[in-house]
Amino acid sequence: MTALYDCITGNHDLKLVFLAAVVCNLAAATSLTLLDHARVNTGKARRLWLLTAALAGGTGIWATHFIAMLAFSPGFASAYDLGLTGLSLMIGVGMTAAGFWIALRPGLPAAAWIGGAQIGLGVGAMHFTGMAAYEVAGRIAWDSGLVLAALAAGAGLGSLALATTLRDGSVRVKVAGAGLMVAGICGLHFTAMAAAVIVPDPSIALSGTAVPAEILAVAVAFASITILLLAFAGLWLHLRDERRSVLEGDRMRGLANAAVEGLVVCDDDRIVTVNDSFADLVGRPAETLGGVVLSDLLDEAVVAGPADAAADAPEAQLRRSDGTSIPVEVIRRVIDFAGRPHAALAVRDLRARKRAEARIAYLAHHDALTGAPNRTSFNDRLAQEIALATAADRPLAVLCADLDRFKEVNDLFGHAAGDALLRSVCAAITGALSPGQMLARLGGDEFAVLAPNVDAAGAEALGEAILAALRQAETGPAGAIAAASLGIAVYPHDGEDAETLMVQADTALYRAKQEGRGRLRFYEARMGVQVRERRQIEHDLRHAVERGEFRVVYQPQTRIDDGEAVGFEALLRWQHPERGNVPPDLFIPISEETGSILAIGEWVLRETCREAASWEKPLRIAVNVSAVQLHAPGFAELVHEILFTSGLTPARLEIEITETALIRDLPRALATLRRIKAMGVRIAMDDFGTGYSSLSNLRAFPFDKIKIDASFTRSVDSSEQAATIVRTVLGLGRGLGLPVLAEGVETTGELAFLGAEACHEAQGYLFGRPGPIDGFRHLTTGRPLAAEDAA
Repeated sequence: MTALYDCITGNHDLKLVFLAAVVCNLAAATSLTLLDHARVNTGKARRLWLLTAALAGGTGIWATHFIAMLAFSPGFASAYDLGLTGLSLMIGVGMTAAGFWIALRPGLPAAAWIGGAQIGLGVGAMHFTGMAAYEVAGRIAWDSGLVLAALAAGAGLGSLALATTLRDGSVRVKVAGAGLMVAGICGLHFTAMAAAVIVPDPSIALSGTAVPAEILAVAVAFASITILLLAFAGLWLHLRDERRSVLEGDRMRGLANAAVEGLVVCDDDRIVTVNDSFADLVGRPAETLGGVVLSDLLDEAVVAGPADAAADAPEAQLRRSDGTSIPVEVIRRVIDFAGRPHAALAVRDLRARKRAEARIAYLAHHDALTGAPNRTSFNDRLAQEIALATAADRPLAVLCADLDRFKEVNDLFGHAAGDALLRSVCAAITGALSPGQMLARLGGDEFAVLAPNVDAAGAEALGEAILAALRQAETGPAGAIAAASLGIAVYPHDGEDAETLMVQADTALYRAKQEGRGRLRFYEARMGVQVRERRQIEHDLRHAVERGEFRVVYQPQTRIDDGEAVGFEALLRWQHPERGNVPPDLFIPISEETGSILAIGEWVLRETCREAASWEKPLRIAVNVSAVQLHAPGFAELVHEILFTSGLTPARLEIEITETALIRDLPRALATLRRIKAMGVRIAMDDFGTGYSSLSNLRAFPFDKIKIDASFTRSVDSSEQAATIVRTVLGLGRGLGLPVLAEGVETTGELAFLGAEACHEAQGYLFGRPGPIDGFRHLTTGRPLAAEDAA
């Protein structure tokens, strides 16, 4: 160490030593910067950068050596051999290029260490070649220990310099690598110089071809300028690339952050960069995720999975910063990033999809409105329970429930009230069930209850409990209208398979609804025939209009005082192709319950208005309208459209309604009737006295006529009680200024009584039985019957 110190301080010009150090630093920084550009490029661009880096590094090492040699002053004449001096320059550049090439070899273990050692040994080779070029009047003796130390210092520090530099591309690491490279070069040079001992020998003369130190100084200056130019070029290129990288990075980050999916770029398993979406998924700022091991966040099998565009995107659990995990889908691809292949992963948040899938799976087996199991779930459970009941030889009860007049709830209070009612009903029934029993909503207002290991007595008790729970339930404004009917079937007595049990329970439910609201009925064998018969009628009614099975018959209405016909009442008849003439009192109630009365009633109204419009005499036509029609939306508009298309004068149309149609929803019914009356259509109250609150109804709406039901008219000439009722109604009509028509007049005695009591009009078999309008052409034309027949 003392010899080295003495060599530097005693035999060297320290100013030139300092200059050599500056040149060495400049050369090291320049060559390593250029090497970094070579590292991030490929192909021809890498080779060009590698050659430039080797030229800067080798020339800088050579210049450092010879500046230091110029600083060396042994005290007697010296010069430099031109050939060996040139050879030393080529050795410096060549050995540096070889070291850089080795350091960048992909797949070579410890490539940077080997390449750095190669450069260190190359510095040694260049130094000792340069020393061989040094001519002096004396002999040089070498200290082998210091020579070995010099070579070890160069190789060791060179290896450490390249390994440090190529670890990553940060400025801090580059500076550290350049410092280590300078230390290796200078350490080797001055240690090797200390190893050389020059013994003066005047007998040794300098060769004539040796280059004087002045000329060498010019060459060194040129090499130094070359290094300086390369340094500035490298710096400019570095700044340009840094600026381009920043701009490209900003653009890529902008594009990446615009993506909804999380995007991650990894170098092997270590995160290089992420977008904001991925950072949000993880729950950490994006800048803190650089350098994080990706397998700490995602399953390792997914991270190292195939980067195949055709491969399915695997699902994984993403571990968040708060310790929770979320389901994600990962798509992995290989991209070129910063000049090298990197793994790019698109991470898609699956929470919304999982919730949707869970919701779909739930809705596949549950009712969306009430949350109760649906028909599919009920059928599956019923099949399972039948199998268990068969194996254990135990009973099983099925209860079908249906809300009475649920359609009216929707019509009167709106669908929101209907939905609320269904939810309340579901909650009430569920509260009445025991563990193991199941409620399902089959659709609309239909529910079913499955009660395993329950016999007939237990099923009846359960049914009564359900009805009691419904009566006590808070069902809002619709509660007073909606009540439930129940039908019960018990396994194995009423059926041994799921389909049969459901049919029998539904049949019992149908009978319960026929007999009134709020009832329960067990299945009985005789019910099946009756129910099938009724349902066949329901089916046939839905197609009777389009098949042309309906016809309208007419019955005259006559003034009692002069016997003049004032109009007709239209009566509907159904001529079934197999059943023959079906009585109206059979099919009319069924059509009202099923809603088919709407289509039938519209057909009757159109047919009668069209027919009446063709009559020569302007007689009135009276048409019965059911409560279902009256409460149907748009009924007033329908009447207006039929009058317009048929051309019938509104005053000739008389709508007959019963009091029952009013009590269901009086405000709504009266609003519809007032709109119809405003058109000029007449309104008559049919079957007066057989309904409810007759007097209040008469006061609430100004009817144009009252019709006395035939049940009161019959026997007025022989029954004082019947006569009293008719006199009362006629007196009421006179007091209110309303004309009264008596139905069902069949005898002259009944007609005489009505005439004596000042009844205005009559209708009945006495004036004509209901029949086709062709039988009454003498009335519609005003011509005598004989003349009509002749015509």
